[in-house]
Amino acid sequence: MKLLLHICCAPCSVMCIEKLREENIDITGFWYNPNIHPYTEYKNRRDCLKEYSNMINLDVVYKDDYGLREFTKNVINNLDNRCAYCYTVRLNEAAKYAKENGYDAFCTTLLISPYQNHEKIIEIGNSLAEKYGIKFYYYDFRPYFREGQRKAREISLYMQKYCGCIFSEEERYLKSNKKQTELSK
Repeated sequence: MKLLLHICCAPCSVMCIEKLREENIDITGFWYNPNIHPYTEYKNRRDCLKEYSNMINLDVVYKDDYGLREFTKNVINNLDNRCAYCYTVRLNEAAKYAKENGYDAFCTTLLISPYQNHEKIIEIGNSLAEKYGIKFYYYDFRPYFREGQRKAREISLYMQKYCGCIFSEEERYLKSNKKQTELSK
C-alpha cells in the first residue's frame, strides 16, 4: 500500500512510521500544519521534521503554509470547536493530495496523541475519504505514544510543549499559572 502520512511533528511520527513500516507500507510524509503558531514554533517543528526524515530516509512533501491569519479568522468565533476545524483543514489537504497523486490511502500522526479527540479525527478522516474517493487508513497508535516520546528524546528531537495553535499555548500557560497558584496556597 502506498500511504500519505500527514505529520503534525517529528516526535509524534516516530512510532507511527515504525509501526507502518513493520507492516511493509510504503509511506510518504506530508507536512501541512497552518495551525502552528507563533512562526518560530512552526519553523522549529518543520525543521525538526526535515532533520528527522533525513535520518530515517523518509520522503516528505512540504506544503509550507504558515497560516496565522486564516486559522485565527476561522476559529476566533468558536474557540471551543477549533480542534475540529484544525483536523479538517489539515486532513483535507492530505486527502486531496493523496488522491491527486496516486496514493492508496492517507493517515495522520494525530492518531498517536492521547490528548487529541481521537473519535473526531476518525470521523473527519472517514468523511474526507468519502469526499475524495480514497481510503482513510485508521490505525490506533495511542498505545505507542509514551515509547515514541521516549525515543524522540533519545535522539534529541525538538519536543514542543503544546498542541500547536496559539490558543493551546494560552491554555498551557493558564493551567501552569493555576497550578502554581494552588501550590502557593
